[in-house]
Amino acid sequence: MRIVVTGGTGFIGRPLVARLLQAGHTVVAITRRPEAAREALGIGEAYAWADLTDAFTVPVDAVVHLAGESVKGYWTKAKVKEVWESRIWTTKAVVEAVAQAPVTPAVLLSASGIGYFGDAGESILEEGATPGEDYFAQLCVEWESIVLGAGLSNVRTVCTRFGIVLGNGGGALPMMALPAKTGLSGPLGSGRQWWSWIALGDAVRALIHAIEDPRLTGPVNVVAPDPIRQADFQKQLGLALRRPAFLPAPAFGVRLLLGKFADEVLSSKRVVPSALATSGFVWESANLSTLLEELLRG
Repeated sequence: MRIVVTGGTGFIGRPLVARLLQAGHTVVAITRRPEAAREALGIGEAYAWADLTDAFTVPVDAVVHLAGESVKGYWTKAKVKEVWESRIWTTKAVVEAVAQAPVTPAVLLSASGIGYFGDAGESILEEGATPGEDYFAQLCVEWESIVLGAGLSNVRTVCTRFGIVLGNGGGALPMMALPAKTGLSGPLGSGRQWWSWIALGDAVRALIHAIEDPRLTGPVNVVAPDPIRQADFQKQLGLALRRPAFLPAPAFGVRLLLGKFADEVLSSKRVVPSALATSGFVWESANLSTLLEELLRG
């Protein structure tokens, strides 16, 4: 297949591109720096965003849209605006390019997040659960509506709602592991909030599964089957690092450290992957303790 990928040099995009190439597919990257992307990813085609439609002059089978400003770093007002706007304008551009393509792709996958659900307490959240009302929930609602409401005829559309993606080389784990290595890591806020996570390898495999399986459409929760309370996550992290994890971080301290992003860290999202499970997807890393051991001590 010929597959267009945005965000291909990112934390999830890079291993996704590698897997697609290994499987014999042709990957076309959309990026701010085409020459650098071609070299970094080992691909022959990459286009700047201004030239996005050029990628569709040759028929495309699938599109995977992962681009967006990283959520890492302190959340200033400028960061809040950039995270929102980068997801909205790139998604609008991708949808428009797909709609105008001489031959429409069979499937469009667009990233989203479990932030869609807001702070849901103890509720078990399947794909059909109602959205929250905070910043991240409203961002995901608008983000997804661009794709799911586009009315793209003959294009299967999927919004992959990623949980906390755990892997080496980026994502949330390095930030979590740094204080834990000093023994200063403990529950964040109450510690009773639910966290829904997934191994990087399984996240990549879920994307490929969603490209290949025509039964998947609409929102798809990309998480492991078993959410975990935040305090228990910290304990597992401490065990993997052979460090204690008992010193709590009060909510106000987390907010001082992270700014608005603290809302996401402190909120509870007990998300389950009903669509993936029903479609027959099999997780390779469903045990958090084993995964953390592999990532932090392997």
